[in-house]
Amino acid sequence: MTEEKPTIAQIDKSSDEYGAPIDAERGHPNSVNSNRNVTARIQNPLAGISRTDLFKNVEDFAVEVGMTEQTSLLQRGALVAQDPPAFESVGLLDEAEKDALGNEVLHKWRQPWSLYFTVVLCSIGAAVQGWDQTGSNGANLSWPIEFGVPDTGDNATDYNTWIVGIVNAGPYIGSALLGCWLSDPLNFVFGRRGVIFFSAIFCLIPVIGSAFCQNWQQLFVTRLLLGIGMGAKASTVPIYAAENCPAAIRGGLVMSWQMWTAFGIFLGFCANLAVYKVGDIAWRLQLGSAFIPAVPLVIGVYFCPESPRWYIKKGRYQDAFGSLCRLRNTPLQAARDLYYIHAQITEEARIIGKNNYVTRFIELFTIPRVRRATLASFVVMLAQQMCGINIIAFYSSTVFKEAGAGDLQALLASFGFGLVNFVFAWPAVWTIDTYGRRALLLFTFPQMAWTLLAAGLCFIVPEENRAHLGMIAFFIFLFAAFYSPGEGPVPFTYSAEVFPLSHREVGMSWAVATCLFWAAVLSITFPRLLRAFHPVGAFSFYAGLNITALCLIFLFVPETKQRTLEELDYVFAVPTRTHASYQLKKALPWWIKRYIMRRKDVRLEPLYRFEGATAADQVIAVKAMAD
Repeated sequence: MTEEKPTIAQIDKSSDEYGAPIDAERGHPNSVNSNRNVTARIQNPLAGISRTDLFKNVEDFAVEVGMTEQTSLLQRGALVAQDPPAFESVGLLDEAEKDALGNEVLHKWRQPWSLYFTVVLCSIGAAVQGWDQTGSNGANLSWPIEFGVPDTGDNATDYNTWIVGIVNAGPYIGSALLGCWLSDPLNFVFGRRGVIFFSAIFCLIPVIGSAFCQNWQQLFVTRLLLGIGMGAKASTVPIYAAENCPAAIRGGLVMSWQMWTAFGIFLGFCANLAVYKVGDIAWRLQLGSAFIPAVPLVIGVYFCPESPRWYIKKGRYQDAFGSLCRLRNTPLQAARDLYYIHAQITEEARIIGKNNYVTRFIELFTIPRVRRATLASFVVMLAQQMCGINIIAFYSSTVFKEAGAGDLQALLASFGFGLVNFVFAWPAVWTIDTYGRRALLLFTFPQMAWTLLAAGLCFIVPEENRAHLGMIAFFIFLFAAFYSPGEGPVPFTYSAEVFPLSHREVGMSWAVATCLFWAAVLSITFPRLLRAFHPVGAFSFYAGLNITALCLIFLFVPETKQRTLEELDYVFAVPTRTHASYQLKKALPWWIKRYIMRRKDVRLEPLYRFEGATAADQVIAVKAMAD
C-alpha cells in the first residue's frame, strides 16, 4: 500500500511541506535556517513578497541610503531579482532592459569593458604570483653553489638541503604567518584596491632586492618580505574578482587567477631560459625579473572600480551603485544586484550579528554555516598541495637533473611543463561554470594520481636508455594537463565565493594561509624527501596523497556553480553529515550503477530543493524561450 499525500487543504497553513513556519505577512517560508538547513532548500529572500510590500520596502531602503532619485529604478530591479526567470512578464521594463537581461544567458560574455579591465588587472596580479614562484626554480641550479650550500652533487649534505628548502619556502612562510592575516584588517581600512596596491609594492621592492643579496640569509629575508605581498594579494584578488563578476560567469572569470598564475609560471621559465647563458649573475636575473609584472599592477589598480560589496559593507550604497553601473551593462542590472545583495546581507547580519577581527576568526569554526565553508575551503586548498603540483613548479629543474638532464635540458623541460600548465588551464574558463567546481575535481584527481605514479616509476628505467628522460617528462606534462583545468583553478575560485560577506576576508585569509603554509612545508621537505626516498618513492608518495584528497573532496566539498554569492548561504547551511551521507548513500551508488554497470534507467535524486526563483533559474528560462 502506498502512502497517500495530503491535499493542500489538509496541510497546516502555519507550516510548509517541510515543517518550516510560514510568515503570514510575507506569505512564504521564512525559516530556512542559514546555520542548519537540514532540508537543503535554497531560498530567494525576496520570493513571496507582494508587489505592494516590495515597493514599500524598496522605497524605505532608498530613503535610508540616500538614493530617492533612483527609487523607481530600484523598484524595477527588485521585481527582477524577486523572480529572475519571469523578467519578461514584469511589465515595467523597456525592450533594451529585457534584451540586456536575456543576454545575461544568451550572450553571457558580453560584459562592460570595466569588468574585463578589472579581470585583466587581477590576471596581472596572478602572473606576479606565478613568476615569483618560478624565478627560484631556475635559480636553484646556481645560488646554492655561490653561497656555499650546494644541495646536489658530491658536496651536498643534509644541512644544505634543509637550507635550500627553507630559502625557497620563504615567500610561503611569510604569506602563511603574516601576509594572509594582514588581508582582513587592510581590507577593512583600505578596501580591495588598496590592499592590491599594498601587496604589489611588496611584490616589487623585495624582488629587486633579492637580485643583490650577498648570502643566503639576506636572500631568505627578501623572500620573507615577498611573502607578505603574495599572501595579502592571494587573499584579496580572487575575492575582488568574485565580488565584481555576475554569477553566470563568475567561475570562468575568477579562475583567471590560476590561469594567469600558470601564465606567470610560464613567463618565469621563459626568463630562466633567456638569461641562462649570461654567466654567474644568471640566478640574480632569474630572481629579479619577477618585478616586471608588478609594475603595471601598481599603476593600473586605481583605474578599476572598487568592489560594490565592500561599499555595501561600509554602508556606502551610492558608491556601490556607481561601481555596479560600471560593472553591469544597464542601470537596471546594477539596481537589481544592489537590492538583492542588500536583502541577503540583511538576512546574514541578522544571523551573525556584529563582530571584530578576533571574533570573526573564532566564528570560522563556531558558526555552523561559516564552519562548513571553512572546512570546504581547507580541503580544496590542502588538496592543491597534496596533489604534488608544486614539487614540479618549485623543483622541476632539480627533478629533471635527477633524471639525468643537463642544466639546459632541465630548463627546457621545465619550460615545457610551464607551457602545458598554461595551455590546459584555458578549458576551465568554460567548463568551470558548465560542469561545476566539484565535478572537475572529482574527474581530474584520479588522473593526476596515476600520471604522477607513472612518472615516478619511469625513474626505474635505466638512465642510459633514451626513453628514460622522455617518459618522465611525458608523464609530468600529462600530469600538468590534468591539473590545470581542475585543481589548478578551482581552489582560489571556490574559496573566494564560499564565505559570507561578513567573514569573506578572514575566511579567504584562512584558505590562502592553509595553501601557502603547506606549500612552505612542501618546499622545505621535498629536497630532503627526494634525497631519502629517491624520485620513485617521492612521486609514489604524492600519488597516494591524490587519492586521499579525492576522498576528502567527495565527502566535504559542495557544488557552488551558477549560484550568487548570497544564495550560497543556503548551500552551506546544509549540515556536513547530510551532505556526506547523500554522497555515500545516493550519489556513489548512482554513479556505480550508471557508469560501471551501464544502466541508463537510474535517476539521481537531487540534494538541494530550490524555493522561489533564483539566479540559476534565469538560465533555464531564457534558454527555453530561445529554443
